[in-house]
Amino acid sequence: MESRCLRHTELPQTTNLFSDFLYHFARVAPFYSLAPLDSSSYQAAAAALRYPAERRAALVAALREQNGDSPALEQLARPETLVVATGQQVGLCSGPAYTAYKALTAIKLARRLTADGIPAIPVFWMATEDHDLAEVDHCWVFDPAGRPARVEAAPSAPANTPAGLVAVPCTVASQLEAWLNGFPYGAEILQLVAESYVPGRTFGEAFAQLLRALFGNRGLLLLDPLHPGLRALAAPLLREAVHHADHLAELLAERNRALEAAGYHVQVRVEPDTSLVFLLDHGRRHPLRRRAGRYVHPGGDSTSAQELAGHAERLSPNALLRPVVQDYILPTVACVAGPAELAYLAQSQVLYEQLLGRTPVFVHRASFTLLDARADKLMTRYGLDLKDLFASEAALRDRIARRLTPTDLVERLAAARTRVTQQVEQLRAELRRFDPTLDEAMERSGRKILYQLAKIERKAAREALRRDARAAQDAEYLHNRVYPHKRLQERFYSILPFLAQSGLDALEQIYDSVRLDCPDHQVLVL
Repeated sequence: MESRCLRHTELPQTTNLFSDFLYHFARVAPFYSLAPLDSSSYQAAAAALRYPAERRAALVAALREQNGDSPALEQLARPETLVVATGQQVGLCSGPAYTAYKALTAIKLARRLTADGIPAIPVFWMATEDHDLAEVDHCWVFDPAGRPARVEAAPSAPANTPAGLVAVPCTVASQLEAWLNGFPYGAEILQLVAESYVPGRTFGEAFAQLLRALFGNRGLLLLDPLHPGLRALAAPLLREAVHHADHLAELLAERNRALEAAGYHVQVRVEPDTSLVFLLDHGRRHPLRRRAGRYVHPGGDSTSAQELAGHAERLSPNALLRPVVQDYILPTVACVAGPAELAYLAQSQVLYEQLLGRTPVFVHRASFTLLDARADKLMTRYGLDLKDLFASEAALRDRIARRLTPTDLVERLAAARTRVTQQVEQLRAELRRFDPTLDEAMERSGRKILYQLAKIERKAAREALRRDARAAQDAEYLHNRVYPHKRLQERFYSILPFLAQSGLDALEQIYDSVRLDCPDHQVLVL
């Protein structure tokens, strides 16, 4: 196993907020409070927790119904035990690979905190309430040739149905079989999927079963917020959020202005009528808007804040309130999140302070690009590093083509370009002395000559590529592996094809490579 690091600032689409969170925390400290790389932050977060015994007992009872008995649950029942929380939507076949990285980061952080004297267990919050089916009804995998393939569940459900309640079609395993069967461990992974995505199960149930198979032996507890016991636990906080909606909206608007004034983006826009809650009713999650002190339903009916608060167990938090609800239900000392979630949390911090009077430590999940031996050898052969692959496949082919062009020819063309540049500049200087009006014409002529030389270089490179058809295949393989559809691998592919290729032991290799004290992206060869 080999790994190397790359700063997130060298990855595509890294925001200023995320970059400063990782590498210049002092700049963003007003938006997060506790620095994740400072061990005293965890002590401070633990000291600020006041978690009632009756809430803990109700939490343990609800989680026992969802997870069964386990050493982790026994530990959570103890009054001193805290939680490292993380979570994700219940995406098909575990969703993007970073779902696994979140889970492994939370597990490793909980173990380190326990060793440091802060007893902690990892809990994974499954976002079953989310009703955006388009986000969870598919996944991407690749076959042994490295070709990407989209696997779709295509569920049938009314609009605004929470994803955790939607039944999964029974074709998932058979679709995957066509793509994973040729891998060394494909049969083993397909068996896990077949045992998880069985007819009659929902997205939430199947997702939970698959995560238990992958991480259950590492002490990870799963939490489904649609459970009645957990809804009852969340109700007091949701009730308070409804009663203080105007003030909370003002705090969020002020925070958004502060973020933008500091040069950062705002992940969630907050409008004057924005509501922090949805209403769960007859298996649907209905958006609510605030208007003249009342909550307006999509059909036009409205409800007073007092009436709505009376139905708090039927309320569901929006993206900004959800983490606060999570860390009210759980005795959370740290929350593991991805870049987009960290942007939410910069806004949600004002809700934490107002509703909880504290925040956990927000920690970025581990981040990986996974290579197999073939991809690693190709990068070495062509003198590529990861940054070179964050371009179009055509650009990658051109770069490989240049590597295939004979070295002496490359050097001769480069020398010719240098000599032409020098000669043009000398001629321009002489022409300026002779007749300044000729300088611009000479400059244009020089550009044309250099353009033609560059054109010849490109043609020579393309000819070298045509002479080596394998190189075109290699470019396609590398691009599909590292930057498929111009997206980072961890945000695109499910973890399953990597496990089908390298075996379940790959999870242990990834876990061993999680570096809690290093914020960088890692390139890991399995």
